[in-house]
Amino acid sequence: MSSNGPEKSHATLRYTSMRVSIFLGCLLVALLLGHFQIIPVTGEAGMVFLFLLAAIASAPISYALLSKQRDEMSAQISGKVTGLRNRTAERIAAQNAEEDAADDAARAAAAGQN
Repeated sequence: MSSNGPEKSHATLRYTSMRVSIFLGCLLVALLLGHFQIIPVTGEAGMVFLFLLAAIASAPISYALLSKQRDEMSAQISGKVTGLRNRTAERIAAQNAEEDAADDAARAAAAGQN
């Protein structure tokens, strides 16, 4: 497991799977409402309407219910970006130090020839 603990190691996967589950639950409810003619639907346009209805209904439900998982996912992504940024800065600093050392050596060699 990660140093963040087992509950935060797969925050993105957990959030995404819970979000999809909420959408599928809303879709099931919409399909049942359509099947029992509580919502009048006909043809392919009606099915598209039910999918859109499920998407629209699942958005605020996910927003309200998954705030903790969303915060964990955000922290996980932020940590990875910060680590990547730090490694990149260290690598650039090391490359600059190598270039400075090569320039200093070239200047010393040029001064020694004069």
